[in-house]
Amino acid sequence: MTLLTMIAKMSEGLGKTCAIFFLTILFSLPLGMLITLLRMSKNKVVSGVTRFVIAVLRGTPLMLQLLAVTYGPYYLFGMAIAKNKLIPVVIAFAINYAAYFAEIYRGGIESIPVGQYEAANVLGYTKTQTFLRIILPQVVKRIMPSITNEVVTLVKDTSMAFTVSYQEMFTIGKQIANSQTSFMPFVVAGVFYFVFNAIVDFVMGKIEKRMDYYK
Repeated sequence: MTLLTMIAKMSEGLGKTCAIFFLTILFSLPLGMLITLLRMSKNKVVSGVTRFVIAVLRGTPLMLQLLAVTYGPYYLFGMAIAKNKLIPVVIAFAINYAAYFAEIYRGGIESIPVGQYEAANVLGYTKTQTFLRIILPQVVKRIMPSITNEVVTLVKDTSMAFTVSYQEMFTIGKQIANSQTSFMPFVVAGVFYFVFNAIVDFVMGKIEKRMDYYK
């Protein structure tokens, strides 16, 4: 198999890799905020349960979570395994990354001085208006570097979908490597991930600069 043929074949899985990436971002970012609000709830039961869930999601391997979401319903309830494995893969990724984003959000929110809440209250802002108009914009700016790190990690983590035999780019590369007894598919995959990450890093960097209103 020529190098061009190998690249063309692996590029078929690139679309699936991109699907995992973008769908995970789409669902995990807002879900992470919801988890943060539950984690910071004044209700000790809600806060405690949420803290435990976050600990489990952050304390167990993503690979294990992929297997649990994909095959767990079958072994526990006898339900059919999803024909389109993109669904359980995205669910597992979104839940896992939401837990990490939740802690990043919480750190950002707690870093805002209490005086800003008090000032907003004096000005007549409601709690919702205070959060959306004053707190959230500052939080987003402060957490962007941490969010960027997680997004870059997500690009590489998409390769874990091979554990449930989802035909994304790395899985196809692994199959070609086994059939051709060649290491070249892994080199090609490495280049793909490097370029993908370079693009993501560039875009996130632009976003950070646009939010740097001090300059």
